[in-house]
Amino acid sequence: MVNILMCPTLGYSQTNNTMSNLDESVKTYPRTFSHIGITVPDLEAAVKFYTEVMGFYVIMEPTLIKKENETAIGVMCIDVFGDDWETFKIAHLSTGDRIGIELFEFPVSKDLKPTFEPFKTGLFHFSVQDPDVEGLIEKIIAAGGKQRMPIREYYPGEKPFRMCYVEDPFGNVFEIYSHSYELNYSAGAYK
Repeated sequence: MVNILMCPTLGYSQTNNTMSNLDESVKTYPRTFSHIGITVPDLEAAVKFYTEVMGFYVIMEPTLIKKENETAIGVMCIDVFGDDWETFKIAHLSTGDRIGIELFEFPVSKDLKPTFEPFKTGLFHFSVQDPDVEGLIEKIIAAGGKQRMPIREYYPGEKPFRMCYVEDPFGNVFEIYSHSYELNYSAGAYK
């Protein structure tokens, strides 16, 4: 006679920080990044910058959205933005690796400039990857953007991983990496 001990397979649950059965842990997997929304004061100028300088491509031309509750998009926009708006403009772009860049222009955002506040809770930058960090910075500056720091190496003299913080012409801060995020950090940049 063979005795079999039945033990549940355990997995980690992100919802309640406890171990649970395998069925629940199988539901947790790395999600993919879909898109980021960026508010700009001039949608057409932003589309020009992000296509001509950054190389992103347009998947939906700049479009005027009016507040209404007769379409699914209209209802969704009211859900997201509330009732204190009448119109806004939007365009959808995509990066070379199919990450969406959703650009918004609200009438009230024309005079509201972003402030660089990395110590506040919330999103303070996004990052793009380009092996020609210097070349991309030159294009950003020529288009009215700004370099916020010198180009830095993660592993000086050891690996060619470089980075730099910049701003688009509208004051939105982003970072440029020469190599993938995984390559930069899997090697232990903070050792």
